[in-house]
Amino acid sequence: MGVRLSLETAAARGLGALSRAVGRGGGTTVPGKALWKLDPGAVDALARRLPEGTVVFSATNGKTTTTAMAAEILGGRRRLAWNRAGANLLSGIASALVSAGRADLGLFEVDEAALPEALERLQPRVLALGNLFRDQLDRYGELELVAERWRAAVERLPVDTTLVVNADDAVVADLADGRASALRFGLDDPRHARPHLQHAADSKYCLRCGTPYDFAAAYVGHLGDYRCPACGHARPALDVAARDIELRGLHASRFSLETAGGNRVIELRLPGLYNVYNAVAAASTALASGATLEEIRLGLKRFGAAFGRFERIAAGGKSIVLLLIKNPAGANEVVRTLEMGVPPVLVVALNDAIADGRDVSWIWDVDFEPLLEHVGLVIATGERAAELGLRMTYGGLPAERLEVIPSLERALDRGLGLVEAGTELVVLPTYTAMLSLRAILSERGAVRPYWDSTA
Repeated sequence: MGVRLSLETAAARGLGALSRAVGRGGGTTVPGKALWKLDPGAVDALARRLPEGTVVFSATNGKTTTTAMAAEILGGRRRLAWNRAGANLLSGIASALVSAGRADLGLFEVDEAALPEALERLQPRVLALGNLFRDQLDRYGELELVAERWRAAVERLPVDTTLVVNADDAVVADLADGRASALRFGLDDPRHARPHLQHAADSKYCLRCGTPYDFAAAYVGHLGDYRCPACGHARPALDVAARDIELRGLHASRFSLETAGGNRVIELRLPGLYNVYNAVAAASTALASGATLEEIRLGLKRFGAAFGRFERIAAGGKSIVLLLIKNPAGANEVVRTLEMGVPPVLVVALNDAIADGRDVSWIWDVDFEPLLEHVGLVIATGERAAELGLRMTYGGLPAERLEVIPSLERALDRGLGLVEAGTELVVLPTYTAMLSLRAILSERGAVRPYWDSTA
C-alpha cells in the first residue's frame, strides 16, 4: 500500500505541475481529482500519515480568511498541509495532501455541502464550525437542510474530537450540546450590536419550541446573544470571547481575546466586525490545536488578508480594494464597514456561475441603501450587471450616478480612471467575478495568482 500510494501521489503531483506549466490554473484541484480516480481511499490514507492529524474549519461566511488566520498562527512551528487557495471540495483537500510533502498537521477549510464526507475521510482531531447563513439556495437548499447534514456528521465523530463552535449562532452552538470536548466562542460587546435584528436574518426561531428569540445583542445577521422567552433556550457561556472591541475605520480593528487560560489584546490589520468573528474563530481553532495565547496574538498581528477578502492591490499609483460578497449576511457586513468611509466610486460585480449560485435574487436582501445615499457613482458589472443595476435603481440611486458595464475589465478600467492618484477604488465582487478580476490584474503584473504561496 505504501509503494502504491507513493506512486499515485507522484503521478498526481506531476499533473498539478503540468496544469501550472500550460497555464490551465494553479493545480489546486487537478491532482486531487486524478488521485480520486486512481484510488478513492488515498485521501484517507494520506490524512492518517499526518503526525498531528487534521483540523477542519467550515462555515458559510469566512472560511478562507479564518483558515488563513489559523495557518498564520499554527504554521510557526508546524509544517502544514493546507488548501491555501481556497479549493475546499474533496478534490482541493486531496490536492493539498498530495502537495504537502512531510507535513505535520493538516489544516483544511471545507465547503458546507462537502463537510460530511470530508469528516468521514479525514477524521479530524479538531472540527471548528463558524456560522450557517442562507447561501446558494439552488445548490445547498434551505439552511435547515445543511444543518441536518452537519448534525448527522458531527454525531458520527469520535468522542475525542474537539468541537469548536460559534456560540452566537444558535444552530451551530447546538451541535456541541452534550459533547465532552467542546470550545464555544463569540462576541461580547453590546456597543457594536445592531439596534434590531435585520430583516434578512436567518435563524430567528428557538430550536426547542419555535418561539422567536429575543436578542440582547445582534452582531452579524442572526449572530448574537439570544434567548427564548418561552422555554429559556439561550446562548451558552463563552469559553473564548472578544470584548472591548475597537473598529478603526477601513484599515484595522482591536479587541481583547479572553479565555480561561488568560487574555491578550489582539491587533488586527483588517476592519469590520465580521473580521473580529473570523479572528476569534481562528484563535479558538488554534487553541484547540495546541497553540499558545502568545502565538495567537503574534499570528493575528502578522496576518494581512486572504485573497479577495479586503485585499488591497496596487495599480498605477492607486489601490484596488477587493471585498468579496456572496450572500445577504456577508454583503450587509461589507456595507456596514464601508459606511465608515463611503467611497466616491464603487464597482459592484455580480456573476451567476455555479460557484456563485445561479439564483441572484439574494441581492434584493442586501441593504445597499446606506451606501447609495452617499456614493458618487456605482458601476454595475458582471454577467448579471443589468439585474444589479435594476437593484441599485430601486434602492434610490439616480440614473446619473449609475453606469452598467457588463465587461469586468472595462468596468475596472472605468473605475480606475475616475479615482484620483493615491486613493482607492473599492470593488465588491461575487466569487467568480473576484477570480476574474484578479486574473486580469495578474496578467497586468499587479498581483500574483491566488494559488501562488508567495502572494
